[in-house]
Amino acid sequence: MDISNSKIAVVGLGYVGLPLMVEFARHYPTLGFDINVARVNQLSQGRDNMMDLTPDELAGAIHGSYSSDPDSLAGHNVYIVTVPTPVDRQNQPDLTALKNACNLVGHYLSDGDTVIFESTVYPGCTEEICVPILEKVFGGTFNRTFFCRL
Repeated sequence: MDISNSKIAVVGLGYVGLPLMVEFARHYPTLGFDINVARVNQLSQGRDNMMDLTPDELAGAIHGSYSSDPDSLAGHNVYIVTVPTPVDRQNQPDLTALKNACNLVGHYLSDGDTVIFESTVYPGCTEEICVPILEKVFGGTFNRTFFCRL
């Protein structure tokens, strides 16, 4: 994959996704997507109320934009999923946000696109949970029409 021709979408703007989005957006067209409208609004105003990044660091994302509109994901060819995967009282991962992100991204995939998972998941989760959702929603085939990286 030639990254110079990539349009990157980072899905989830928490303590992992936001710094990743800002770093990519220093050099490449990068969308920061989050379902939290208030979070997107504050980041669009150059503020990070979670205090992971300073206003100067956010200002360095010169090729970046923020959105909570799912349709803004259309037209990207690299999707980096950074949603939370908390554990419950029995230390079992809650994959709800991950499954929802896969369902969402699957609607906007095109042939040749790449999905990268940066969420903390157990070994095999990508192949067992994420890929089947992407295949079903997109209608493509893993490692033929779209690709995934851990």
